[in-house]
Amino acid sequence: MVVLLFVAFCGVTYNYVQGALKPLHPNSSQQIQVQIPAGSTSKQIGNILEKKKIIKNGFVFDYYTRTKKLGGFKSGYYVLKPSMTLTQIAKELAKGGSATALMNTGRVVVREGATADQIGDEVALNTKYSKQAFLNLLNDESFLKELQAKYPELLDSAMQAKDVRYRLEGYLYPATYTASKKTTLKELVTEMVATTNQHLQPYYAEIKDKKYTVHEVLTMASLVEREGATDDDRRMIAGVFWNRIDKKMKLQTDVAVLYALGHHKEVVTYKDLEVDSPYNLYKYEGYGPGPYNNPSLSAIKATLNPKDRDKGYLYFVADIHSKKVYYSKDYDEHQKNVEMVQAKTDASKKNENK
Repeated sequence: MVVLLFVAFCGVTYNYVQGALKPLHPNSSQQIQVQIPAGSTSKQIGNILEKKKIIKNGFVFDYYTRTKKLGGFKSGYYVLKPSMTLTQIAKELAKGGSATALMNTGRVVVREGATADQIGDEVALNTKYSKQAFLNLLNDESFLKELQAKYPELLDSAMQAKDVRYRLEGYLYPATYTASKKTTLKELVTEMVATTNQHLQPYYAEIKDKKYTVHEVLTMASLVEREGATDDDRRMIAGVFWNRIDKKMKLQTDVAVLYALGHHKEVVTYKDLEVDSPYNLYKYEGYGPGPYNNPSLSAIKATLNPKDRDKGYLYFVADIHSKKVYYSKDYDEHQKNVEMVQAKTDASKKNENK
């Protein structure tokens, strides 16, 4: 009887530990800030993580990390998720945390080329507002009409666009914004839009003279933003895109496909190119319903003043190692450039593996 009870106890303990090794909430995207004091043991860290509802059991964290020899945990602030495994958490803690708080700082950083979804993450991380509340506001009709009345030159064409995912995608200027506890979400988004209007003010006449709409310029600029790394390449790439538009050629940019898919991927597959979305520029002509991110002034200026359009370039391919971009006028020349860049990439990988 004693033996049977012992075996049963061991079985329960094993199952309990195995369960505690799994993420607390595997599908959660929630981010939680945690502070690890200097000199904390793995047992103390486990207790902190359990109290913060990041892991299931602090004791199991301590046991697991010591058994797997996962240590060297450093103090500081970390942002962790309940969807992370114990190994993932341990590796983060070994990297070292921030000396200052990472969440609820009130500082919202909109990076050049950030999408509305990415900005929503930043808002949720550093303000009292949720990502979903932020994204909902970008399509709030009454709010949009208020903004249009304030900034008609900026938003008139945006309000006429069809099939856009977020009406204000592309209109949230890359900068750092400060939101106090009293700042409303509308005030925060209004400041982002107002900053875009301020920076575009000197270019409205030029946009009109060139017979573009602001929406068209920001849409093209958002593609140029992600395709070109330097000001010069952005101007060249803008020229390629405008040349393709003139010839009614599809732009065929991975930037658009990734936006159509709704998530980032390192490699775009042939299957991805078939995604049925008006944003998929492998499938549809033109530049799509609206911006794919929130472009920098550099990308906007490049779009308005492309370089070497008269040379007739219709293709480009970038060497990701040297950052050099190769331009061509026809498909055969482009294929040679692609093969050359691929050969350089393969050679570089071989050297890395030696």
